[in-house]
Amino acid sequence: MLESFSKFLPSSVLRLINQRSGFRKIIINTGWLFADQGLTMVVGFLVGAWVARYLGPAQYGIYNYALAIVALFSPLVALGLKDIVIRDIVRKPEDKDELLGAAFGLKFAGSLLALGLAIGIGQITQPDDALTRFLIAIMAGQFVFAALNETLDCWFQSQVQAKYTVWAKNIGALLIAAVKIGLILYKAPLIAFAWAALCQVFIFTIVLAAFHRASQQRLAAWQLSFLRAKSLLANSWPLILSDLAIMIYLRIGQVMLGNMADKEALGLYSAATRLSELWYFIPMAISSSVFPAIIRSRETQSKKNYYGRMQVFYDVMSLTAYCIVIPLVLLGPTLVNILFGAEYAQAGLILRVHAWSFLFVSLGVARSRWLIGENMIRFDMFATILGAVVNIVMNYFLIPRYGGMGTAWAALISYAVSGYVSGALAMGVRPALKQQSLSLLVPFRLPSFIHSVQELLNRREGE
Repeated sequence: MLESFSKFLPSSVLRLINQRSGFRKIIINTGWLFADQGLTMVVGFLVGAWVARYLGPAQYGIYNYALAIVALFSPLVALGLKDIVIRDIVRKPEDKDELLGAAFGLKFAGSLLALGLAIGIGQITQPDDALTRFLIAIMAGQFVFAALNETLDCWFQSQVQAKYTVWAKNIGALLIAAVKIGLILYKAPLIAFAWAALCQVFIFTIVLAAFHRASQQRLAAWQLSFLRAKSLLANSWPLILSDLAIMIYLRIGQVMLGNMADKEALGLYSAATRLSELWYFIPMAISSSVFPAIIRSRETQSKKNYYGRMQVFYDVMSLTAYCIVIPLVLLGPTLVNILFGAEYAQAGLILRVHAWSFLFVSLGVARSRWLIGENMIRFDMFATILGAVVNIVMNYFLIPRYGGMGTAWAALISYAVSGYVSGALAMGVRPALKQQSLSLLVPFRLPSFIHSVQELLNRREGE
């Protein structure tokens, strides 16, 4: 993977990276995580835009309403365990089978709860719309498969072997993209696209399990320990609430918009967020690869070096976000018109507002990793709940007057409050707030940023 990009790097930088096995491993793993979305992002997005054109704003709004309801309960499957399980496997690899077994047991129980709740909420919110209820029930079926694939992913991430997850996701995404094209060409009904979404998760799970087996690991070796499960939940419950809060301010706007306005307005908003949220994998990919190194750095580095590395981390996140946000703001309406068609013209204006959310999403993801390393998970929970509350309140007041544009402003404000402004509310988090504030100015302090990166690369391994 690294060799593929070596021709684009200065020889001095490439030499330093090659001399640093830790950096080399991080870069290769990040490359695989980017590849996870590189192929599926292009194919999936283009096919998704075609689906949106085919369905039209109203039916596309119904489809995304069902997706939003299902997404609200996905944290009950994840249970905030991913980073904790990865952290514990890195620290005590001999406990991996017990950790993975306990994680899977918890996730499977959570998947059954999430399935029931999603179907129940569908019945309550859409009592007179059988189609929407059926869509929700079909899509919620993915929870059962997610319990296994998320546990397998914990193992591969702990070994910095994201390529297996990448291959599995790409296989599933490409197969289902072909299926969706066929559905469009044969003028299939809306319900067929819900079945396709469920099949994609099923294929991903089966392929990932096959890779796990091929890498000389056995599912049968996992040990379901109730004591270990209890310990994991004791550590992860704040993250469960945090993830639920995150999903609320990711998707509650769509749910409220679908109920307080109409499905066509939701279709327009969903088209805008599809372009805006397309890039959210980038901070997740970077942080997933850097997270094990952050944990080790905190335990082995001086405080000065540790915070120096964190500043570089925040700066990378901000600089990457600016490189995405500014083109989206400038070209948003044109991109929407080309990709989705004239029916979605209003989505271009919504995109110009919602795109700025990506900056605070990136900073929030980086700070979340720092909070886990500092064992301040409860503050992360508080911040995300605060963001969710702000989102709901803002949507309640803005949707009746501004529709989808009001939902976009609610999302932007809630992301800023949760991932950035909330840092002012706790003394222990203010060092992170200071570093985040500095990173917001990274376009104006590029020489300082480049110097920090060079210093980091010049340090000997382990320093």
